[in-house]
Order: sequence, then structure tokens, then C-alpha cells
Amino acid sequence: MSEAYVEPGGDDVALLQEASRGYEDLEAQISRVVIGQRPTVRALLAAIFSEGHVLLVGVPGLAKTLLVKTLAEVLGWAFHRIQFTPDMMPADITGMELLQDTGQGGRQMRFVRGPIFANIILADEINRTPPKTQAALLEAMQERQVTSMGKRYELEPPFVVVATQNPIEQEGTYPLPEAQLDRFMFSLWMDYPSVEDEERIVMETTAPRELDLKPVFTKDQLLAIQRLVRRVPASRHVVSYAVAIARATRPNSAAASDHARRYVEWGAGTRAAQNMVMAGKALAVLDGSPAVSAAHIREAAPYVLRHRLLTNYQASGEGVEVTEVIDHVLAEISEPRYTD
Repeated sequence: MSEAYVEPGGDDVALLQEASRGYEDLEAQISRVVIGQRPTVRALLAAIFSEGHVLLVGVPGLAKTLLVKTLAEVLGWAFHRIQFTPDMMPADITGMELLQDTGQGGRQMRFVRGPIFANIILADEINRTPPKTQAALLEAMQERQVTSMGKRYELEPPFVVVATQNPIEQEGTYPLPEAQLDRFMFSLWMDYPSVEDEERIVMETTAPRELDLKPVFTKDQLLAIQRLVRRVPASRHVVSYAVAIARATRPNSAAASDHARRYVEWGAGTRAAQNMVMAGKALAVLDGSPAVSAAHIREAAPYVLRHRLLTNYQASGEGVEVTEVIDHVLAEISEPRYTD
């Protein structure tokens, strides 16, 4: 750890500067392992800085697992990967009470912790496990604790879940209900790399290479940054902008955009506006900015809204994707004007 980093408890300006420099260091180290995907890396780090969980969608072979594992390594966090399958039970994730020998001729029930007890969890193919098991994970995400036999076991902070989904193979899957999707701060889509990036990936991954990754922050420093994110000011104008975007997605609202009225069944709730503002604060910290701007809200909006809008039959019939609706909403909603 570089001595230049500010220990928790330093003033906010210094901590803001060090958080921004640390972000640049994190991004540089991750890019040595995961080539390309810079918008996804930035969004993932924004979610982590604001204590949010992420749904990561992409076809196989785009390095989703590698990205999350590398992220845990450069953060110095305990990492567990859970491969979800149709026969998985809730106790396989949370842990269970087992009868164990005490070593003195007796036996007692002891809680054996499951893989959910880590700092960053990769929930691989979360839609391949039954709803009961999905619910156990999502409850832990929401409550940040596990309950077994009436006893509560806290999940040590920091705690972030990154769940992956394969958009191609949907047969035999258990899609997450909208209410459970809403627990994820972001939905990120990992796309194919550019030609240049793909050539570089093939070149570098088929040749010998040694990568020495070092943690950028201590856990205490990262927790201090997460607290700093909440203290970043967001003006009334910026908050109004986030609320206006969310309300414009609701087809029955007087503020609905034309595309929302035509193609959306259900729009985003208040949590979407909350997450846009929190994500805007995190993006401001990444940029070293002392306050949230409308540009930060606009950047965060697609990640926040993508899994919160339910399109209707007309959208399906005309081939209108949810991303197109979001683009139209953002084009129609003007950025706030600042007045004295």
C-alpha cells in the first residue's frame, strides 16, 4: 500500500483526491488482466463505492468471472464464486447448523458458514437455481445477515454481490421476478470486445505472462470512501433531474415520455431515482468531483433503469428493446437549469 493514501478519518477533500487516484490505479491494474470493457469496470467500481449489488449480463466467454475475481484481488477482498444449479438449496449458500463433536465426549450444534460469508460474491448464473435458493441470496443481499435456527449472523462489510446471467440459454431457467431484480443497483451488459481489443486478448492470453496485482485500498480505507460517497452533496436540481427521469418511465404518469406510454407496461419506482443519485455520487468520487452533476446522473441512468422497466406486447411486436426506451427518455428529459 502506497503511503500516499489517506487513512480513514482524513478530511473529505484529501480523501476525495485519494479515492479518485485510487480508482485510476484500480482501473489500470484491472486492464492488465481484463482487456477492454472499461465502461463495465467503471460502473462496477461505482457500484462498489456506493455499496450496491450488480447484475452482470453477457454471453459466455467475455471474462465475467475473470473480471470479478480480478476486482476482488486488486481490492484485497475475500472472494467466493457460487455456481448456481437447479439442485442447489438455500443452506448451500448461507450455511447450516451441524451436529459436531465438542472434543470432550459430547456433541453440540454449530453453525457452519456458507460461501455467502465473503466480501465479494460472484453468483454465477443466478437464474439457473430455483426461486427458494434465489430468495435466500437476495435476502442476504438486502439484510446483510443470515438467519439460521433463530440466530442471526452478520455479513462482514464490505459486502457486494455480482450476479451473472447468460442472455442466450433461457430453457430450464428461473427468471428473477421484478421485485427481486429491483434489489440490484445496476444491470450491466458486457458486449463483445472491439477488433483491436479481441486481437490483443488472443495475443496476450496465448503467450506466457506473469501479473503481479497488488491491493490498492485497505478494507478500512474502502469503507471510509463508501461513507464519503454518502456525504457528497447532490443539489436539488440534480435530485429533481433523477426523479424526472424515473417518472418519465411510468406510462400512466402525466410526466411519461411518449415512448414510455407506448411501449412500457411498468416503469421504474422511487428506488431508481435513489440509486441514480447514489450512483451519481460514486461517479463524482471516481472523477474527483466535489459534487454530483447532471452528467453523472445521465451516465448512471441506463445501468439503473435497464432491469426496472417492463416493456409491453407492443414493444415485443415491434422489436423495441428497453434500451431504446431509455435512450428516448434521456433525450426527452432536459437537464436542470441552475438558478440563483
